[in-house]
Amino acid sequence: MKTLKYILLFSLTITLFSCQEEDQEFGQIAVPSNINIQNEIIGKDDVNVYGDGSGIVKFKATANNAVSYIYNFGDGSDKVASSSGEVEHRFTKTGVNTYNVTIIASGKGGVSSSSTVLLEVFSAFDDIQARSFLSGAPLSKDAAGNDVLEVTTPVSKTWYIDNTVDGALGVGPSLAFDIQINGGPSQYYYPAFFAAAAGTTNDCYSDDELTFTINEDGSMTYALDNKGETFFNGNAAHQTVVGGSGANGDECFTFDTSFDSNVSLAPSSEDWSLVADPAFQPRGTQMNFSNGGFMAYYVSSTSFEILEISETEMYVRTLDGVDPNLAWYFKFTTVKPGSATTSAFTNLVWEDDFNTDGAPNAANWTYDLGAGGWGNNELQTYTNNAENVIVENGSLKIKAKKNGTGYTSARLKSEGLQEFTYGRFEIRAKLPASQGTWPAIWMLGANFNSVGWPNAGEMDIMEQKGNDKNTVLSTIHYPGNFAGGGPSMSTSLPTSTTEFHVYTIDWSENEIKFSIDNVAYHTLENDASLPFNADFFFIMNVAMGGTLGGDVDPAFTEDVMEVDYIKVFQ
Repeated sequence: MKTLKYILLFSLTITLFSCQEEDQEFGQIAVPSNINIQNEIIGKDDVNVYGDGSGIVKFKATANNAVSYIYNFGDGSDKVASSSGEVEHRFTKTGVNTYNVTIIASGKGGVSSSSTVLLEVFSAFDDIQARSFLSGAPLSKDAAGNDVLEVTTPVSKTWYIDNTVDGALGVGPSLAFDIQINGGPSQYYYPAFFAAAAGTTNDCYSDDELTFTINEDGSMTYALDNKGETFFNGNAAHQTVVGGSGANGDECFTFDTSFDSNVSLAPSSEDWSLVADPAFQPRGTQMNFSNGGFMAYYVSSTSFEILEISETEMYVRTLDGVDPNLAWYFKFTTVKPGSATTSAFTNLVWEDDFNTDGAPNAANWTYDLGAGGWGNNELQTYTNNAENVIVENGSLKIKAKKNGTGYTSARLKSEGLQEFTYGRFEIRAKLPASQGTWPAIWMLGANFNSVGWPNAGEMDIMEQKGNDKNTVLSTIHYPGNFAGGGPSMSTSLPTSTTEFHVYTIDWSENEIKFSIDNVAYHTLENDASLPFNADFFFIMNVAMGGTLGGDVDPAFTEDVMEVDYIKVFQ
C-alpha cells in the first residue's frame, strides 16, 4: 500500500505540473487587437480625390499581438498575405469604384481578428478592344465616339493552343537574367531558349479549351477545360501541388480546373523600353486571374501579358512563378484543333499588313475610279479620296458614304503591281453592316484587258449581299459559267460585321478551295481548260446597291470594310 501511495502521489504531481505548464502556454496567446489600417491612393490630391487613375493603392496594417496579415481587396482578386502588413495593390475596374478591403490579423496559435475599411478608387486603365477580342463581345461606339461593349447576356469565346505555328510554347530569359547572361537586354522579349516547332503536340495540353466570358455587368471571367489533365512544367516546385517530384521532367497530371476565375486587366509591369527591335510592339496589357487561374501549361503563374491579339490569334507571355529567370510564351487560336484545313503553300512571298497610316502603299495598290453602274447597276462613284480609302490604326478602311443624292466608295486593285499564279491567299477583314452595302474581296485574271470578262476568269474570295449580313459567298466566274450562273457557295457567318475573320483561297492547278477562319466550305476542281492557270490580281471594294447590294437603307450615311492584312503563300 505504501508503494502504491507514492506512485499515486507521483502521478498526481506530474499531472499537476503538466497542467500548470499548459496553462502558462495558453496564457501567452492573445487575440490581435487595435488593428490600424493606413492606405495611400497613388496620385490622390485636392483635384484627384480618388487617385491619378492608375488604381494603385499602398496599404500598411498594424495590430497588437499580430504576426502576419491577410488582405482581401474586395475586387474579386486573390487574397494576399503579408508578414509586415505592407502591400501594394492595383484596382483595375474602370471608373470610380467602392471596395470593402478586409485585413485579417493573425496572432500566435492561429487566433485572428479582422477589420474592414471602405475605399473609393479611380482606375482609368482599360483595354476594351482586348476584352472584345478575348470574349467575342461586340464592340461599338457610344454617343461620344468611345469604344464600348454592349452586353445584355453573357458572351463567350473559346481559345486553343495553336500548334500549327512555331513557338506555341516557348521559353526565354527574364529581363534580369538576360542582363546577367548576355550583358544587356537582348533576349527577354522572345523565346530565345526554346520554341516548339509547328506540329508539336502533347495529349494533355493540345486539346485544352480556354474560355473568356463577358457578363451582363461588364465583368470578365475565365474557365479552363483541361479534359482532366494538365501539362506541368518539370520544376519540382510546380509539381508539388499534385504530388509530383519533377523526376520525369514535364509531365501530365490529373488536376481539377473546374472553377471560374475573375479576369482583370492592368498595364504591363515589364519595362519594354529597353527592347531595341522596332518590330516588337507589345500591346501593354496584362491579364490577372483569380483563384489560381492559368493558361494551359502550369508554371505557377496567374498573370499573363498580352503581346499580340486579334479576333483569331493571341500571343502571351508570363514570368515563371518559382524561377525568376524564366519567361514563358504561348500562342493561341480560335480554330479548334482538327478543324483546320492544311495547305501545301507555306512560304510567305508577299503581304501588306496596313501598319503605315495614310494612303495605301502605291507599290501595291492602284484604283478603279468613276461611276456607271459597273455592269451591276451599282449606285456608287469610286474615288481615291481619303474619306473613302485610308490606312489607319493598323487596318485598311474602305468607306462607303452618302454624298448628296448619291454615294461614294473605293475600289482598290493590285493590277500590274502584285500578281500571282497559284498559292494560298489570306485576307483578314471585318465587313460593313448596313443594308445595301455590297463588300467584295476577289481576284481577276491579269489578262483581263486583252481577253475581257469572263474569259480572264474571276475568283470571288468573299462577297456579301446587302440584305443578308449573316451570310457570305464565294463564287467562280469563267466562260460558260458567269453572271448569275457561276459555281457559288454560301456559309453562315453571323459575326461577319462585328468581328474580323480570315477569308482564304487555296489555288493550285488541281483545285480551288475557299475557307473562312481556316475551315473549308467550298471546293472546285481546276484543270488546263479553265482560265485559272495564269496570273491574277486582287480587287477589294464596297459597292452600293446593284444586283447583290439591293435596296439601300434610306437612313444610310456611311459604313466601312476594314482589312487587317493580306498575305500570299506559295
